[in-house]
Amino acid sequence: MSGLRGAILTVLLAALAAGLGAWGGATYVLNAKQEPSLHEFMHEKLSLSDEQGRQLQALEREFSITRSAREAELRMANAELAGAINAKHEYSPEVRTAIEHFHDVMGELQKETVVHILQMRAILTPEQAAIFDRRVSEALTEDAK
Repeated sequence: MSGLRGAILTVLLAALAAGLGAWGGATYVLNAKQEPSLHEFMHEKLSLSDEQGRQLQALEREFSITRSAREAELRMANAELAGAINAKHEYSPEVRTAIEHFHDVMGELQKETVVHILQMRAILTPEQAAIFDRRVSEALTEDAK
């Protein structure tokens, strides 16, 4: 009987340890520091004037339309790629063309995003721009650290 009791105790302790490990991991992930988006950063950290706030909102509305359109194009390009792969299951000319199309659209989105960032910077005072520049630089080099 004591062998059975020991086995049950071992299983219970293992389950408790697994539960505590899962809880600890989930707590860590949920509380991990996440940097605010650039838009949140501008609204929260740069003490924008009312006029700057209005200008920023207009830029955000305009870019939201552009970004949504490009993201729809990216989804379509992904669907083209899936179709090309499923058609022959090889790295065919159609697959290469679909990949190039996806990269072209992704490149356009990146260019438009950089233009948007520079438009946001243009509404800032020199002091705000210096803080903004550091945040942009940190965001662009974050994974390289």
